Amino acid sequence: MALTGTPRASADALLTLANREGRGRLKIFLGAAPGVGKTYAMLQAGRAALEGDVDVVIGLVETHGRQETQDLLHGFEILPRLSVPYRGRMVQEFDLDTALNRHPRLILVDEYAHTNAPGSRHPKRWQDIAELLAAGIDVWTTLNVQHLESLNDVIQRITRVRVRETVPDAVFDEADELVLIDLPPDELLKRLAEGRVYVQDTAVRAVDNFFRPNNLVALRELALRRAAERIDSDLLERMQGGGVEGPWAAGERILVCVGADDISPAVVRHAKRLADAIGAPWLVVTVERPGESLGSERRHRLDQTLQLATQLGADEAKTLVAADLVQELLRFARFENVTQIVVGRSRGGWWSELLGRSLPHQLVHHSEDIAIHVVTAKGGNPGAPGGGTGCHE
Repeated sequence: MALTGTPRASADALLTLANREGRGRLKIFLGAAPGVGKTYAMLQAGRAALEGDVDVVIGLVETHGRQETQDLLHGFEILPRLSVPYRGRMVQEFDLDTALNRHPRLILVDEYAHTNAPGSRHPKRWQDIAELLAAGIDVWTTLNVQHLESLNDVIQRITRVRVRETVPDAVFDEADELVLIDLPPDELLKRLAEGRVYVQDTAVRAVDNFFRPNNLVALRELALRRAAERIDSDLLERMQGGGVEGPWAAGERILVCVGADDISPAVVRHAKRLADAIGAPWLVVTVERPGESLGSERRHRLDQTLQLATQLGADEAKTLVAADLVQELLRFARFENVTQIVVGRSRGGWWSELLGRSLPHQLVHHSEDIAIHVVTAKGGNPGAPGGGTGCHE
């Protein structure tokens, strides 16, 4: 995909924002583990909304016997639950039809990842909530980080427990607001010992299994990182929707510029290592000058480099078309909120560097807000001069 022109609002970002018009807004209270206070925080925020004359109802809240959480239910309109027959007994589930008919401005529905009893309209509660949002109803819900689908294998390695109830990351990422409920592991273990998370016999089994200190530290880090990623993604989308150039005060973001030369694979691998070291997303571009084209051999070499970047996990690979490589690269970097650029300097590029005309030199000269990383070739063919496409000089 070739991109040209001056800074403008991203069509994808505008479309995403437009698609949310007329829909309800979703707020997720995210925690690292049960007992950190997600439901309590949601009810406190709901009470503040209620006192502000917002039409708030409770669709379903699980108190798990916690008296302090139970006390917060007073004063709310609570919708009746739906009785669903399951294995010879009646299971109490969220009543989606009652909620739709009531159609409040805001509804509180606990446990986003919950699996509904067989016979319910939807297998998962997040699907119930999707229907509420489509009907224009705002929804607040709760979720523990171990229920995210992409982290399922990671959570199993950490805790030795396979989490069966998961939420697709794409659904999680569509939330309009994320509230991280953070509690240090030692405080959570204290609450567990005091019986404020589970009843006593269940608490003992929980400590022996899921609630080990090392597990809680790892889960807390996952929750903090996932929340930071979500907030950074949301900021990028909104700034692009407004056509605002970066970089903005958010997480690190790396841009690697490649060409049809031998050094480009090394540049890609360097960018991958840098991205892994700082936990940052990275994207790849190449620049074409108008009217110029590559021969078959160089085109093949460039395609292989872009394929390598994709295999190593680059977010996307794009081609920019511009006569001024430096200005176009910096324009694109600021629009994408890039904080670091990785480029290569081919063997023999010292002469251009001496004259101040090399790409790394010009990038450093024209950019005070973006860090520039230069990868130098240690041998091999630097590529034929006048290649037409690339980011190395």
